[in-house]
Amino acid sequence: MDNESLVLAAKAGDDEAFYHLITLHEKKMYRIAYTYLKNKADALGAVQESTCRAYMQLRKLKEPQYFGSWLIRIVMNYCADEMKKRARRTGRGHTAIAAENQDEANGESALLEKVLLESAISQLDGNYQKVIQLKYYHDLTITEIAKTLNKPEGTIKTWLHKALGGLRQHLGKDGEHHA
Repeated sequence: MDNESLVLAAKAGDDEAFYHLITLHEKKMYRIAYTYLKNKADALGAVQESTCRAYMQLRKLKEPQYFGSWLIRIVMNYCADEMKKRARRTGRGHTAIAAENQDEANGESALLEKVLLESAISQLDGNYQKVIQLKYYHDLTITEIAKTLNKPEGTIKTWLHKALGGLRQHLGKDGEHHA
């Protein structure tokens, strides 16, 4: 059964079809959640909560061929909400939380590079951040990003170009941090 048929079956109430769809997308869901939340347990919780939300809202999905993009958008929205909650609770921003959750085995140099890059990304406009994450952290194509964010491909290309320009400006052409 192809993805579109599975989605139609799941919308009609076939729980086995829904389970199969989630199984097909769970690794991508986890990678995206982990990119945002920087913690295995939180990422797994995000996948679980996003799966529940998708199940509850499945009947509202208008175009079955975009199930994957729709599901990824649910994960991204959930994770963004969680990051906002964390920042409010702790009074700190995304970069400080991400730096705390780094795996110490990476070494100081790799940690510093990652923190500088995440700091630079966090200073970009929210749409630019999403495009960078989807393109370079999750290897989505421009077309897949456009479907996920429900924007024209031209807009995604523009955002990506501006985001990369902003990163170059912040980090410098040689990749070193410039304040």
